Amino acid sequence: MSARFRRVGVVGGGRMGAGIAEVCARAGLDTVVCEADATAAGAARERVATSLDRAVRRGRLEVQAARDTLARMAFTGRLDDLADRQLVVEAVIENADAKTEVFAALDKIVEDPAAVFATNTSSLPVMRLGMATSRADRVVGLHFFNPVPVLPLVEVVASLHTSSETVTAVEDFAMGTLGKTVIRSRDRAGFVVNALLIPYVLAAVRMAESGFATAVDIDAGMELGCAHPMGPLKLADLIGLDTVASIAESLYDEFREPLYATPPLLQRMVQAGLLGRKTGRGFHSYGRA
Repeated sequence: MSARFRRVGVVGGGRMGAGIAEVCARAGLDTVVCEADATAAGAARERVATSLDRAVRRGRLEVQAARDTLARMAFTGRLDDLADRQLVVEAVIENADAKTEVFAALDKIVEDPAAVFATNTSSLPVMRLGMATSRADRVVGLHFFNPVPVLPLVEVVASLHTSSETVTAVEDFAMGTLGKTVIRSRDRAGFVVNALLIPYVLAAVRMAESGFATAVDIDAGMELGCAHPMGPLKLADLIGLDTVASIAESLYDEFREPLYATPPLLQRMVQAGLLGRKTGRGFHSYGRA
């Protein structure tokens, strides 16, 4: 069934959207990335080109394969350019209103009535996004992990309306075409991974906030004491502190468990624009991305 998805669109060309588009193009698919405008589309193209260059330098990709990948991709600032797509993956900011607006627009633009719409949301209800369209049975969660070209996991999330045919098609696509490992989750905030991960990250934030230990020592403790490849605060910086806060808010709204409540320190850092790697400073300092 994955053969039906030969023309893929990705809405959003940030870290996640660019990564999703890259793995699709590397798999031989005709891939169009849509951003807010031409300038943002150009930045998305540069993001993919940089990622491909990195893969070549690290011996993960041949030079010609990188060139062929970029040649399969188009970058646009017009959502209308996705009209002929068979699968569209939404990867815009983790905001329910923004995502709902994208799905409502895609419903009017994408011509193929059998086309599938997928969302890369980390925590928002797939049902809400599906109900913004006239084809909720063909709307599904397809949650990748950062960096998309490297991490093998994809969460597939069906809403109460998502058809079994849609789930089968996107699972076959993720595994058979993209070579990913798939796990299924019910349509609940955080799905599997973030429902487990975010309380752990928030506990580390609270530990730093209380002065119990420094960010450096917290991360070293989990890396060297528990063999985690990355400490929780470094991981928060990689994810983006704004994204961590958004996921936490979605989890708290749904479950009302104190462990999901956003710590004041995290709220202040987001308000200050200290979002982690993408801004150059979070719990640790980095060169600007």
